[in-house]
Amino acid sequence: MIKEKENPLKKENKGFNQWMKTSNTFRIISIGILILILLIPTSMVKNLILERKRSHSKIVKEISSKWGNEQTITSLVLSIPYKKYFKNRNNELVENIVYAHFLPKELKINGEIFTEIRYRSIYEVLLYNSKLKIEGKFLNPSFKDWSEITEKNILLEDAFISLGISDMRGIKDNLFLNWNGKQYDFNSGLENDDVISSGVMVKIPLEMPENSKFHKFSLDLNINGSEKLFFVPVGKSTEININSKWKTPSFDGQFLPDTRDISENGFSATWKISHLNRNYPQKWLETKHKIDYSSFGLKLLIPANQYQKSMRSIKYAVLFIALTFLSFFFIEVTNKKKIHPIQYILVGLALVIFFVLLVSISEHLNFDIAFILSCIAVTTLITLYTKAIFKDKKLAGIIASILIIIYGFIYTILQLEDFALLIGSLGLFIVLTFAMYFSRKIDWYGKNKN
Repeated sequence: MIKEKENPLKKENKGFNQWMKTSNTFRIISIGILILILLIPTSMVKNLILERKRSHSKIVKEISSKWGNEQTITSLVLSIPYKKYFKNRNNELVENIVYAHFLPKELKINGEIFTEIRYRSIYEVLLYNSKLKIEGKFLNPSFKDWSEITEKNILLEDAFISLGISDMRGIKDNLFLNWNGKQYDFNSGLENDDVISSGVMVKIPLEMPENSKFHKFSLDLNINGSEKLFFVPVGKSTEININSKWKTPSFDGQFLPDTRDISENGFSATWKISHLNRNYPQKWLETKHKIDYSSFGLKLLIPANQYQKSMRSIKYAVLFIALTFLSFFFIEVTNKKKIHPIQYILVGLALVIFFVLLVSISEHLNFDIAFILSCIAVTTLITLYTKAIFKDKKLAGIIASILIIIYGFIYTILQLEDFALLIGSLGLFIVLTFAMYFSRKIDWYGKNKN
């Protein structure tokens, strides 16, 4: 009988199929492709975290808008109107009222912040009430530096004081200004917005006492706000003292406090600012100065921002998956076990589910507890699945140990923000060392078919 010749193409396909089954290189390439595929559900979880974070921000804005938003206090500005004349197109002399603005020589603010956490559904919002004692003094306003202004054109009787408050809804009590021992009521709205865009004002019939060079002032401000309290250093010398029982402040703005003390009982901070530290004068005419840029103060932070930590953790998702798959690969090669790509996918999905559990649990419990519970759930699931695949308790125990080490490594990085890069790079170096060690005898070319 004549033997039928084997089809060369069929023989080539058979060899290629055999190579795919036995080649470790092909396995690594396949694992890499599977990791890329798992980036799709990972990105979906990332979008979920962002969506929950946006929902939280929306709730914060909604509650803050009714209580009081972030507050910036500008106190105080003395404005004096005067007459200015110019000729119009018809060569007629026209009178115009413009303003000279004066800032205080000394400004002192002493205050205490009382915090309160409000809840809406599963979200929490940090609010505060602050009681501020504002005092200082103005020099007698002088127009001598402006020769174009004559004394008869200065309207001292129409002078007014402005107090800048960024969100007027936060004002709790009526405001009274003690000016040279006399009390005046503040009114809502501003007569002029050259300096302050939002706030209250009070008319001061300005008198120039012969026996004093100063005008002393004081007022008590009871104000609500949320998260941030800033001040504008309008004094030639500005001193601000703030204390609170809140334990996690963040000092921000153009100036940091000269002294601060943060403990388990709260914090206290003191700022001392000179007029030389900012870029606008103590007095000027007409020109609008945006003095808010020099503001400074503090932010009150909620210690456990679960969405921020969850977002940081999911950035390590690829590392989670890659290290776990690498562990399975070495077990597969060194123990002559076979793992189907679908089984890799299922393990990868379990790792992705970890982040979903982390976000959902951390909305109800402390982030650290949520991390531990999610870690236990996923590690248990993958360990039992590994035992079912390999029929080997020892290999399942090895996988469980590796997962615990990986989760512990990532948790450490999350806790040590300042040293995250150092710890992360050292950890990856150790992982690479083990990978090189265990892969040193792997037959990458598939020469040893057996």
